[in-house]
Amino acid sequence: MNAGSLFGTGMTSPRARERLINRLRKEGIRDRSVLDAVRKTPRHIFVDEALASRAYEDTALPIGHGQTISQPYIVARMTELLLAGGPLDTVLEIGTGSGYQTAVLSQLVKRIYSVERIGALQNQARRRFQSLGIRNIRLHHSDGGMGLPEYAPFDGILVTAAPEGIPLALVNQLKPGGRMVLPIGADQEQVLVRVTRTNTGYEKELLERVVFVPLLGGVL
Repeated sequence: MNAGSLFGTGMTSPRARERLINRLRKEGIRDRSVLDAVRKTPRHIFVDEALASRAYEDTALPIGHGQTISQPYIVARMTELLLAGGPLDTVLEIGTGSGYQTAVLSQLVKRIYSVERIGALQNQARRRFQSLGIRNIRLHHSDGGMGLPEYAPFDGILVTAAPEGIPLALVNQLKPGGRMVLPIGADQEQVLVRVTRTNTGYEKELLERVVFVPLLGGVL
């Protein structure tokens, strides 16, 4: 994709990034393109300066407004699951947040539509994408639970906050055969799910326990 000069540079210790990649491999991430995208993405610019020294730890970190940047393992895992059925052209992301997941995914798909309900976070993410020279992301400030029906159908949907159940409003915005990866459930009883749109409805796979902030707003 149109990655700018900050991708893959030595702005932080290359050893710190490589340690992270080695840990992701040990935790089961196998897709080389996903690992390479994580390696190239400068996570330190997606966190507050005071936390930059922890940017390449495999942990979630606060980004303000009650939100977090997901741990790199979850970012890599969700990306790998989304891409497992083959290349994707258009992807809808619900919850831009810091923009880190978006930046990783931008290297692997043709176009991303990313929705964020917190304007301050969206503005920060936009500046980061501009600094990285990423040009295949379209940002929208709206309630993510309803998706972006005006741009549907999508090849894939990635949701970075947890509704209590499968949101049919989002399933209906997938192309037949399209995939959605999301956490569902409440509090500590969340599970990562992959949903595949079929001609008659959808199929779901329950994958592993996770912890995400709740998806707020209208979800059908």
